[in-house]
Amino acid sequence: MPEWFKNGFVRLLNPVVATLIRNRVHPNIISSFGFLVTLAGAILIFQRSIIAGVVVFLLGGMMDILDGRVARETGLASKFGSFYDSTLDRVSEIVVYFSLYAYFRPLPNFWWVGYVVILAMVGSLMVSYTRAKAEALGVECKVGTMQRPERVVLLGVGGLLIPVFELIAPGWRYAPLLLALGLIAVLANITALERIYSVYKVARGVPLDGTVPATNRHAKKG
Repeated sequence: MPEWFKNGFVRLLNPVVATLIRNRVHPNIISSFGFLVTLAGAILIFQRSIIAGVVVFLLGGMMDILDGRVARETGLASKFGSFYDSTLDRVSEIVVYFSLYAYFRPLPNFWWVGYVVILAMVGSLMVSYTRAKAEALGVECKVGTMQRPERVVLLGVGGLLIPVFELIAPGWRYAPLLLALGLIAVLANITALERIYSVYKVARGVPLDGTVPATNRHAKKG
């Protein structure tokens, strides 16, 4: 995701962040609410209301930005909060991918989409796992292009374009969403491999109870 786009979107959320801070809303509450919103989006998709489901899913993804900012700006960031937020994010992604699998499974000629969804889910989980495991070993690992914000935006935009394509090319109405899933399936797995290699470069030969040299501790962003 381009930095200018990300920074512009973050600035748009400033009034919401200020309101949450002013009302002393704890970041863990925001995380929990975002999780419930994402579940509601998945349920809507499962019930075949895919446009409404995608909109609700995007709202849930927005909460993932808000909880982190509120935590940092109020000094309430904690190890448990980080763990709790990450855990809810992973469960949310699994449920959303499952709902997409369930949505496409009964459609004629879309039997292959299930495999794409599974690959996208595996890649998404591995992107998160490789970073978490690397950081547990003392290595920063943020390389790659398909992190959670990018995945949320891709799925969201792909879903929101369905009604547009339904008007201009009815036979291709699912094309943008399927393209988004395909990109995630490929790029998320590539990102996971990039992270494995980046950790290999800085941590190979380092004993398990040793530390990564300070000059090589941070993996370069790519």
